[in-house]
Amino acid sequence: MCGRFERSSPIEIIIRDFRVNKASIEIAPSYNVAPSQDILAIHVDHKGKKQLVTCRWGFIPSWAKDPSIGYKTINARAETISSKPMFRSAFKNHRCLVIADGFYEWQKKERSKVPFYIHLNSGKPFGFAGLFSLWSSPEGQSICTCTIITTDSNELLKPVHDRMPVIIPRDK
Repeated sequence: MCGRFERSSPIEIIIRDFRVNKASIEIAPSYNVAPSQDILAIHVDHKGKKQLVTCRWGFIPSWAKDPSIGYKTINARAETISSKPMFRSAFKNHRCLVIADGFYEWQKKERSKVPFYIHLNSGKPFGFAGLFSLWSSPEGQSICTCTIITTDSNELLKPVHDRMPVIIPRDK
């Protein structure tokens, strides 16, 4: 599970490192990105070009009537995204990278939870595998929403938590 992450790299670094078309996006860095906040994502447009966009964290499928469903869909299990009606179409057609500099996981101790901050040794930004949806609000506003794909933890994270975000290398 990924419930909080950091995105602090400047837009210019993200554009350069991920070879994205120039974007006119203004979003403040955040060291504690929470569900329902705007995040940065990269997707490939219909012309095959990488686009940097802002999306609301919390997937709202295009058919949903109520946006509150997004609070329950901040993560999607890699094992079921191709079969769950909620994510099936997005898995086929709307994949993205959610840009992060690190993420937090909490290890359960006897009566408390201990936070761990996970990041690359290089300190560079990386991408979580994600899915996005363009949802139309009842007022007719188009809103990009997204989810982070999770999987079983690797050997490094297993002692902390049983799940982790799927991390995609920048050269993919």
